[in-house]
Amino acid sequence: VQLQASGGGLVQAGGSLRLSCAASGIIFRLNHMGWYRQAPGKQRELVARITRGGTTNYADFVKGRFTISRDNAKNTVYLQMNSLKPEDTAVYYCNAHYWVDYWGQGTLVTVSS
Repeated sequence: VQLQASGGGLVQAGGSLRLSCAASGIIFRLNHMGWYRQAPGKQRELVARITRGGTTNYADFVKGRFTISRDNAKNTVYLQMNSLKPEDTAVYYCNAHYWVDYWGQGTLVTVSS
């Protein structure tokens, strides 16, 4: 199983980034997919999740700014991040869940003030 996250980088506050996570080795359409993040010195936390049926939910701190989506034909989940804030700086991890959890390697997002 491989979850390859990409799209992180350095952006100024107010800017946008789009993260992608390409999955292999799983039946993607059966998995609930999610994005989590971990800032230095903090615990990993849920950012957004999309079920295999397409239902989404978001952490309060990203509502209205981030959008999660999935393309089952491409085995890929996305996270569109707009109006980024310095406090969004973290390593972002992709998660796949179907009976068990799989994690990607993470992609670093740095938001400068």
